[in-house]
Amino acid sequence: MMAPMLNWVEVRADALTHNLGAFRARLGERVRLGAVVKSNAYGHGMLEVARIAAQAGADWLCVNNLDEASALRTAGFREPILVMGYVPLDGLEESVARDVRVVTYNLGTLDGLERAGARFAKPVPVHLKVETGTHRQGIAERDLATFLERIEVSPHLTLEGLTTHFANIEDSTDHSFAEAQIAAFGRAQDTVASVLGSRAPLRHAACSAAALLFNRTHLDLARIGISLYGMWPSRETLVSCRERGRELLELRPALSWKTRIAQVKEVSEGSYVGYGCTYRTTRDSRIAVLPVGYFEGYDRRLSSVAHVLVHGRRAPVRGRVCMNMCMVDVTDVPAAAVEDVVVLLGR
Repeated sequence: MMAPMLNWVEVRADALTHNLGAFRARLGERVRLGAVVKSNAYGHGMLEVARIAAQAGADWLCVNNLDEASALRTAGFREPILVMGYVPLDGLEESVARDVRVVTYNLGTLDGLERAGARFAKPVPVHLKVETGTHRQGIAERDLATFLERIEVSPHLTLEGLTTHFANIEDSTDHSFAEAQIAAFGRAQDTVASVLGSRAPLRHAACSAAALLFNRTHLDLARIGISLYGMWPSRETLVSCRERGRELLELRPALSWKTRIAQVKEVSEGSYVGYGCTYRTTRDSRIAVLPVGYFEGYDRRLSSVAHVLVHGRRAPVRGRVCMNMCMVDVTDVPAAAVEDVVVLLGR
């Protein structure tokens, strides 16, 4: 018998479907849409979100590591899967066996993919990541030709994708650095054409913010992450969209986090609440105890700062968030009672 839940997460499938549809309309039918479901789909549940995204028309699924890709394949997903993080050399054979695309920026990875392709006697599509200014993963502009020449002479490797990632496109309303990255990526595409005689079939650079701001970053595939889950990448992205006269997509947050009231108590004016006596009531108050704390993920830095929703009304957190509980002031929510549902995150 399952124990009753003290705190839980709810994810709205209709919100995810709506958000994906909004980006599909923004991108158009020619551009493939990659749903970024890495890191347990930003906490929303990878398999569940991937299933909803695939049913709603996502063309690709983007993950961080081979374990995530393998879990998707084991669950029956047949969509193209792109591993954006590092795949160790001893995992390359599994990536080829499972038909998983690996983002590549080391020559050793190309060698390992070549050996795996030879073993399985199959072509191996490769996505090269170009360094354009973020200085994380990526191939320096001066070294790109070496990677392309290695692919050109390979009997098993084919260049399927050319990719990069923006450094600060969502952190500023000044997009001069992003423009420089776009220019650098354009030079990388020219290098591909000069070495291979044609461009990469799939060019992809756009994250959520880029997809919202710049049509010319859409290219052949856009990787939609944070906004798939209903969040604007930043306030700056929203402001930039308004300044540029861009249509503001209606994004619907998909996740809510909830708990229940464990106790309601009357506390006199001037009483301390919680560890450290960090909060003192300024009136006779009703304090509700919630069975969720920093062990459950409710950050200690929310102490006396955050609000929760009780019966749809804001109730401030009072005192220090404990390991397994916190306290909120429900004086202005007279109907609040034990076992009432409380919204920690969401609406």
